[in-house]
Amino acid sequence: MAASNSGLVLSFGEMLIDFVPTVSGVSLAEAPGFLKAPGGAPANVAIAVARLGGKAAFLGKLGDDEFGHMLAGILKENGVSAEGVNFDKGARTALAFVTLRNDGEREFMFYRNPSADMLLTPEELNLDLIRSAKVFHYGSISLIVEPCRSAHLKAMEVAKSAGALLSYDPNLRLPLWPSAEYAKEQILSIWNKANLIKVSDNELEFLTGSNKIDDESAMSLWHDNLKLLLVTLGENGCRYYTKTFRGSVPGFKVDTVDTTGAGDSFVGALLTKIVDDHSILQDESRLKEVLKYACACGAITTTKKGAIPALPTPSQIDAILKGGSK
Repeated sequence: MAASNSGLVLSFGEMLIDFVPTVSGVSLAEAPGFLKAPGGAPANVAIAVARLGGKAAFLGKLGDDEFGHMLAGILKENGVSAEGVNFDKGARTALAFVTLRNDGEREFMFYRNPSADMLLTPEELNLDLIRSAKVFHYGSISLIVEPCRSAHLKAMEVAKSAGALLSYDPNLRLPLWPSAEYAKEQILSIWNKANLIKVSDNELEFLTGSNKIDDESAMSLWHDNLKLLLVTLGENGCRYYTKTFRGSVPGFKVDTVDTTGAGDSFVGALLTKIVDDHSILQDESRLKEVLKYACACGAITTTKKGAIPALPTPSQIDAILKGGSK
């Protein structure tokens, strides 16, 4: 449960239902059945924070339907405040059908036209909740259409004015965007506002137009407001960049079943560790320990199907850390 004395991590954006095939390595059409799994990157991050003992809240909009109320219930069951959740009577909660390939990577087919999360307006934002956050975390899916885009921009502005650390994980989902060009333009439109940015190796390639995953490519995304830029490399860990130092942290070897939520789990672990002590971002040895912890958290998440059921507890992370990285 949430630790009352820790600073609040507030996640903004979408929460939805992932329908995951009961067997891996088949197309959606071939899947004999699907497991219903709550998901949505910002919601995953909030639940990851709470499961690790942090204080978390979620800000977004769900459909006033059975799935929407189920998702709000899942937030609460997992110790995440749902006081920032709005319900839309006219639109459904978003759905995503996820194909699991044999290697655990996934492909998506979305049902949101429009879904409730896209209809959040600036007027519906819980401004007191935003002002109480020490970390404000968000993705890019909320930038795709209005009115949600305006709500996103206002929430960022209010959080920044209140002194929160702004944390950005673009979480690129190209099928949701009208075009790749528009996706890149919008993802980069708020780039210079974030204090902490995490991109995957694939997102680095997409945003830079380079097929090189190296320091030069990563640093082309650097800006002066950044305190930490992270490039995650799947099972190979991550690279980190700050104003004064850079380096890498190895990953952990696990039996991967489903990579859904691994990046969110990584971010949740990182934010839980830094929310009350931003000075970690200037101390390389402490930052490396935190990133090792985050990599362990991400690795464990890949060993079970679905994101939220797979998010680990501190004791599970301690066990893998004792075992060592690969």
